[in-house]
Amino acid sequence: MFELLLVSLLTLLTMGGFVANVLGLPGNWMIVAMAAACWWLIAPDQASYVGTGPLVAIIVIALIGELLEFIAGALGASRVGGSKRGTVLAIFGSIGGAILGLFFGNLIPIPIIGPVIASLVLGASGAFAGAVTGERWVGKNWDQSFEVGNAAFWGRLLGTVGKAGCGTIACEIFLFSIWL
Repeated sequence: MFELLLVSLLTLLTMGGFVANVLGLPGNWMIVAMAAACWWLIAPDQASYVGTGPLVAIIVIALIGELLEFIAGALGASRVGGSKRGTVLAIFGSIGGAILGLFFGNLIPIPIIGPVIASLVLGASGAFAGAVTGERWVGKNWDQSFEVGNAAFWGRLLGTVGKAGCGTIACEIFLFSIWL
């Protein structure tokens, strides 16, 4: 009975890790921490034990997700000459937009997927708005500000999709390990 409760809790936390990825937070590392805890704390003869192979695969996939997000971000606003202020405001804008997307995503008539899509799009739009605001604040003209904002939009969108894709794979490996 206890093991079923534990596995159910870990499943919910894994889904929380996926949602954290969409919000731009380190959800993949939450999945890694849970897999490592199962590897460390649960006896190998228990059904919910996570073996060394799946744990290493989850860690590698989380690293790939971080690398994808970093590359996409680096190719974003900084590539076109974005300022530090524009970058900071793009980060805050993307987090705020992603959170709004989770709430307003229920307007999209696709259960579960609607909020995820809305969070991705509004997160990227928040990055755009933050970057444009930051660039205007430091005195750049509208054309330069929109160019940086556009790069921030695509960098955030592609980085989050790549990281969330890796998180989906890590979730699947973890859930298969603890349920099957």
